[in-house]
Amino acid sequence: MTYCVALKLDEGLVFLSDTRTNAGVDDVSRYKKMFTWDVPGERVIVLMTAGNLSITQGVITRLNMALEAASEDGEVENLLNVPDLFRAAQVTGRLMRDLVGKHGEAIEKEGASSGASIILGGQIKGQPPRLFLIYSAGNFIECGEDTPFLQIGEIKYGKPILDRTIRRESSLDEGVRTVLVSMDSSVRSNLSVGPPFDLAVLKTGAFQMGVQRRVEDSDPTFRSISDGWSAALSRAVNDLPRTDDWFGGSLESE
Repeated sequence: MTYCVALKLDEGLVFLSDTRTNAGVDDVSRYKKMFTWDVPGERVIVLMTAGNLSITQGVITRLNMALEAASEDGEVENLLNVPDLFRAAQVTGRLMRDLVGKHGEAIEKEGASSGASIILGGQIKGQPPRLFLIYSAGNFIECGEDTPFLQIGEIKYGKPILDRTIRRESSLDEGVRTVLVSMDSSVRSNLSVGPPFDLAVLKTGAFQMGVQRRVEDSDPTFRSISDGWSAALSRAVNDLPRTDDWFGGSLESE
């Protein structure tokens, strides 16, 4: 499995994905889950994947094949000539639906899940940043204003920190720190999520990648954030109101 998270903030978009693929306790591998395309000054698109690796790799391969075909024939629709991000989500969703329809039954018969999901986001010049969650059936939803984040994969362990802290007006730096904590929480609670992580940050109106880097588990900044979060949680629990009165006296050992 995997974990990917994306934020839609007023200042821009933040994307973070892990690289672990788990097909059993004795079959753990690393695969890149984040892919990017851009025309500097005109558009930038980021895509993250979770679920059946053959399905999602097939989608990425076909998206890139369309780009190659477009270099020979400008009529071929692809991520770098679609008019808006909504159309990019439609194109990606159609590929997902076609691949699941073609291979899904055979995959399921082998005892594996054919389910997959994709987060796609970015910005095209003259339009606001947009963020979509695409499902196996090819349908999708768009990230709204009330909940400014999307997740795919093993989402449950990293969601509480997002629910409590992320707002549209959060800064990009706050967003980066929060998704790293969200990822760290997932890694600690689920063996199917693991480093290294891929991070991308898109500033609103920049039409280019502000930051794109691979974060290793040994990265000093990540380690400081992870250790600092653990220490902060311990302090917060110790600072909470005591419950002695519920039990008619102190719960401390005599």
